Amino acid sequence: MPHLPALPTFLALLGAGLSAPCLAQTVYRCTGAHGEASYQSTPCPGAQAQRRITLDAPPAPEPAPPAPTPAAGAPPAIAAAPEPPPPPAAPIPVLYQCVRATDGKTYVSPNGQPPGYYAPLGIVGVPTSLTQQYNAGNRMGRDQPNAAMVSGYYTFVRDRCRELDPQEVCEVLRKDWAENEHQLGRAFKSDQPPLLRRETELRAQLQGCGGP
Repeated sequence: MPHLPALPTFLALLGAGLSAPCLAQTVYRCTGAHGEASYQSTPCPGAQAQRRITLDAPPAPEPAPPAPTPAAGAPPAIAAAPEPPPPPAAPIPVLYQCVRATDGKTYVSPNGQPPGYYAPLGIVGVPTSLTQQYNAGNRMGRDQPNAAMVSGYYTFVRDRCRELDPQEVCEVLRKDWAENEHQLGRAFKSDQPPLLRRETELRAQLQGCGGP
C-alpha cells in the first residue's frame, strides 16, 4: 500500500480538493504490523488497526452584507435646476439724443419730442420776438407766462434732438445694463422686481447688439 501523508498534510489536501458543500468529513487512521500509522479517507485494508476520526465541517463563509437602502422617508436627491433659457430677442429700440437748451447737456429720449419749457433769456439768449415766443408756448399747450416770468424775461424753448444710429443705441443699452445690474446688486429684495423686469427687457434688446 502506498505511503500516505501525515495527518496535517492529509487534511490540508483533503480540504483543498473538496468542491461539495461544507459537510463533516471522516478520516481513518490505519496502523500497520510494525506500528506505522497512515491516514486515508476509506476504511483500513486487511487486519490493520483502524481508528475512525470525524472532522468538524469548516464554518460557512459569512454572506456578503446587503447593499444599503435609502432610509425610510429620506428625500430623493434633487437635481440642479437647469439654467433658464434666454428671453426671445427684441428689436433694437429707436432712441434720440437731446441737447438741453439751458445748459447744453445731453440726455437720451425715447421719442425725440421732449416738451418745451420756459427759460430765462440770460441763459438761452434773446429771441427775435418775445410775443412770438410766448405765443409759441401757448400753442404747445404751455401755460402763459405770468407777470414775474415776463418781467424776468423768460422765453419758451425746446431741446434739440437727433436719432441715434444702431451702434450708438447699443452703447446706451450697455450703459443702462451696467447701471441696472449695479442697482440690482445693492437693492433690497422688496425693491428688486422692477429692476429684474428691466434686466429682462435689456437682455432681450441687447441680443441684437451681441449681448451685454
